[in-house]
Amino acid sequence: MGAGHAHPLHLPGTSPVHRLAPQVKVLTAFLVVCCVVATPREAFGTFGGYLVLLAAVWAVAAIPPGWIGRRALIELPFVVLAVLLPFAQGGERLDVAGLSLSIDGLLAGWNIIVKGTLGVLTSLTLAATTSPRDLLLGLQRLRVPATITTIATLMLRYVEVIIGEARRMRIARISRGHDPRLLWQAGAVARSVGSLFLRSYERGERVHLAMLARGFTGAMPVLAEAPVTRREWALGLLPVGIALALVVGAWWAA
Repeated sequence: MGAGHAHPLHLPGTSPVHRLAPQVKVLTAFLVVCCVVATPREAFGTFGGYLVLLAAVWAVAAIPPGWIGRRALIELPFVVLAVLLPFAQGGERLDVAGLSLSIDGLLAGWNIIVKGTLGVLTSLTLAATTSPRDLLLGLQRLRVPATITTIATLMLRYVEVIIGEARRMRIARISRGHDPRLLWQAGAVARSVGSLFLRSYERGERVHLAMLARGFTGAMPVLAEAPVTRREWALGLLPVGIALALVVGAWWAA
């Protein structure tokens, strides 16, 4: 990952959260998400506590809530699915504004929306404060299987190359009279997608052969590991302690 490859989900900064070791942040984000998933869906106040916890991290890391909010829209397709559950699911019904809604469906939809949203927000917080290279470095230091880190490294490295190729193909189509607003141009778009797939596959073959020629053995080289102090671990895992207290309190009150 070269320095010239910026990532739209990374927000460079010098805050204490940015300076934490990547393995600490990766482990913290994973454990916080586990706490969110383990929370009973009826514990409405506990989910609000998770949101306050994330907002505190955003304040320390100087991440604008609007920046996070715009990128969280990626979960909209799942929100649409959750909205349909109260109408489709059976069981006890509840009349709201003339609509007959399933109580189980309402709770199931709420469960999907709130836990999915908190998971997305946690992931975006991690991505905003950790560069893609450091994310992969953190996974490597946490002893994640080498195959996974290798695939993730290549994916992050070449996704921008593929996006650039797709952009050039689109410009070429438009320069030849293509109008993407017209329905009958869908065939040209479909053929372009197929061509992009073939080009990406061929590029991957060339890259793999080039890596083998340079001594690639199937795993990325292990980088030197900088020591992480106990104080850094304690600060980094502080949100996990708060999240654990929230989930234990939710089950205690259930």
